[in-house]
Amino acid sequence: MSIHYPLSVRLVEVGPRDGLQNEKQPLPAAVKIELVQRLQAAGLREIEVTSYVSPKWVPQMADNHQVMSGIQRRAGVRYSVLTPNLKGFEAALADRPDEIVVFGAASEAFSQKNINCSIAESMERFAPVVQAALAAGIQVRGAMSCTVGCPYEGEIAPQRVEMLARLMKGIGVQRVDVADTIGVGTPLKVQRAIEATLKVYELDQVSGHFHDTYGQALSNTLAALQLGVWNFQSSVAGLGGCPYAKGATGNVATEDLVYLLHGMGIETGIDLDALVDAGTFISAALGRPTGSRVARALLARRG
Repeated sequence: MSIHYPLSVRLVEVGPRDGLQNEKQPLPAAVKIELVQRLQAAGLREIEVTSYVSPKWVPQMADNHQVMSGIQRRAGVRYSVLTPNLKGFEAALADRPDEIVVFGAASEAFSQKNINCSIAESMERFAPVVQAALAAGIQVRGAMSCTVGCPYEGEIAPQRVEMLARLMKGIGVQRVDVADTIGVGTPLKVQRAIEATLKVYELDQVSGHFHDTYGQALSNTLAALQLGVWNFQSSVAGLGGCPYAKGATGNVATEDLVYLLHGMGIETGIDLDALVDAGTFISAALGRPTGSRVARALLARRG
């Protein structure tokens, strides 16, 4: 059977926000700004820069204003930020984000552990945020977490994913991420979660967000590509994890994803060598080797 893969893929780089938010080691704003500069210079056209949450809960993002005001914006690049409530959105508004991100879980237990409310209550919280953003001409993306598995509930039924997608759509969210937050997904399970989402959102409005806990992120990406998905999220150097899921490793490394896509003849607009250098830069700032297998191999080849 012939499979028609997308000719090009758009990547959303989440390293500066999702990747760095759980780091114990504080990083200067200048380092984060430099990371964003390097990522956009490498060809990334969508970058999740920071979040507007209480520094009490996420101290790594306390410099959000400094970072957003410090980056040199490029035409054609979309800069997104996470805003969990109206207070966060109002703080973000001054920094002129192109898009805000709200989030919800397909698991009731995860929702309670993560944001101390039910799924339905979380949508009620986000509804005024979404409406305020749309009224201000700012785009809205919804991150749907635990779409294939939850550390508390186990496997998640596709019907739960469809329900969450309908709730997101109902409050005005324009596009959504199907996220395997704890990295337990396998290709068929991921396809079922995406198919459930496609009952609510158009293909162009759906992206894949896969963690690599069990080494399945690239396989899951391939499975999503087979359904025609052409939007994906990744994190440079494989940064990131989930504080509410013990043992969950980082997002799929952007370098590894780009290598896969280029090897399949799929365009990304990204310079892999420049991307590797960006990953090396942030890894050195964190004092550890890159989490990208591809980057390690290419760096070894450079000598």
